[in-house]
Amino acid sequence: MIEHELLFLGLLKESPKHGYDIKTEIKDILSLFAGLDLKSIYYPLGVLEKKGLVEKHSAREGRRPQRFVYTLTKKGKARFNELLAKSFLELKRPQFSLDLSLYFLNYIDPRTAHRRLLGRIFILNKLARSLRQMLAEKKKKNSPALARILEHNLQMLEAEAQFLLALTKSL
Repeated sequence: MIEHELLFLGLLKESPKHGYDIKTEIKDILSLFAGLDLKSIYYPLGVLEKKGLVEKHSAREGRRPQRFVYTLTKKGKARFNELLAKSFLELKRPQFSLDLSLYFLNYIDPRTAHRRLLGRIFILNKLARSLRQMLAEKKKKNSPALARILEHNLQMLEAEAQFLLALTKSL
């Protein structure tokens, strides 16, 4: 929940938002994160409201139905700053789906392993091309925060591809 809390509080630190706006921004941002899975936004917002970190106000624009606007409280701003400071120093071991396969690599025919690893490299390179495209778009749209995330993910993909290429040569 810490990552979710940081995400919600950070989005609300930018400005007060309707639930739909929060949902849209999270969807756009989560497409860049592999590890965050969010099914509903209203339950976590309710939890944050109960903790006194956000407030919910009713708003109506023209003939549109009534909607709720969420804002960050003073306590929420302090919690956001605390979580952001902690997150820079929190280290979690990255989990790669390949690690288990590498552990049991000696149980597969070397030629099959070589083909499979080359297939993975092909997929990683395809993903890297896609990330480079997205990165160029985010730089054009002046989205430095998302560009940094894409750059980080791109470098991680490229590092895995380099490792696997060296591994295929040793098989």
